[in-house]
Amino acid sequence: MNTLMKNETTTTPAKVEREAAWVLPTVNIYETREGYVLEAEMPGVNKTGLEITMENNELTLAGHRALDPIKAEAVYRETRPAEFRRTFEIDPSIEASKITAHLEQGLLTLRLPKAERIQPRKISVA
Repeated sequence: MNTLMKNETTTTPAKVEREAAWVLPTVNIYETREGYVLEAEMPGVNKTGLEITMENNELTLAGHRALDPIKAEAVYRETRPAEFRRTFEIDPSIEASKITAHLEQGLLTLRLPKAERIQPRKISVA
């Protein structure tokens, strides 16, 4: 079984301070025959507030949730602006150039295909 990703675990005082301002999106990761599916919850984030980068086998998800301007005084409010951020180390067997992303109702779905040389295949006997 391939290890798709692992969360960053090294912490330094400066890094802990920076991460304190971020919200870690909750994720689900599934392995399929063709690759992996990563689902990340980022409520209130839209496409313009979303950035996905891949560099040196690190996949970074970053999203910004802004508050809608309301022309009234808030009586009670539990939502606030938020910066979502999560970084994963990607297995080298992933075809980085073929990763796709879809965002719908605050759920970001990434499809991370395995390289064809890694995918199981059936060999026919002649």
